Amino acid sequence: MTYEAEVQFKFDATYTHSYGGFGSTIGDDDFLPEEHYKITAPAADLNAKQYFKLFEKFMLCVGMCPSSIRTGAMSLVFNDYVTEEEQRKVCEEYELTMNEHLEKQYQEWKVRDEEWERLKKSQGPMGTVELQQQKDFSDSADGAA
Repeated sequence: MTYEAEVQFKFDATYTHSYGGFGSTIGDDDFLPEEHYKITAPAADLNAKQYFKLFEKFMLCVGMCPSSIRTGAMSLVFNDYVTEEEQRKVCEEYELTMNEHLEKQYQEWKVRDEEWERLKKSQGPMGTVELQQQKDFSDSADGAA
């Protein structure tokens, strides 16, 4: 048995110039009299991400702003009808942080930064060995001359 499927997005628009009102200062050459877009794709094996990519192309064709498209896509995840558990799964998958976790994360970063500053200021065994090696090298160079 063979299964074939096709998905189509179609947009048709016509523009008729009116010579009165606001549009009267805009010339006819600023508009296309007709626009027709038809995007087709084989739908038998498309996954959800591919459908969204296809719809994104369609929305770009009809003049949507890329940031508006992204906002619309995110509103499918982060709205009142999606459980918080599902939202957290998406955040984890894409390494996003929800607002209620920012304070905890800030405190962790603060502790980490304080520890890093303490380590940078202290002379550990590596710093001491390095300074000692430089002193020994300069003493041996003075003695050899």
